[in-house]
Amino acid sequence: MAHSVAFRNAAVNAVAQNGAHNWFSLHTGDPGTSGANEVIGGSYARIQATFPASANGASTTAGATHNVPAGTTVTHFGRWSAVSGGTFFTGGALPNGGDTFGSPGTYTNVNTVSQPA
Repeated sequence: MAHSVAFRNAAVNAVAQNGAHNWFSLHTGDPGTSGANEVIGGSYARIQATFPASANGASTTAGATHNVPAGTTVTHFGRWSAVSGGTFFTGGALPNGGDTFGSPGTYTNVNTVSQPA
């Protein structure tokens, strides 16, 4: 079934532009369906990111920059309904397997929501 660009944009905007559900997290392992393995410690916190209006069925954040504590390897991201607690919606592997931090640092996660044609 083919979808028009207007349909694809509307579908992406309904998901991506729901600011209440745009809290992004980093994880030290696969978060599964529960948000497991979220980074803890240091000044780490979930970051709220915004998506611009969809174009051609896709929207990409400018990025969510997280503080990462020393001695942490981040491999996955998650999307939540709140800055803490809340409902876990989805997650996935970070590009290039993520990153390892021997000392405190930052990791910027860019996310894209898309609707296939």
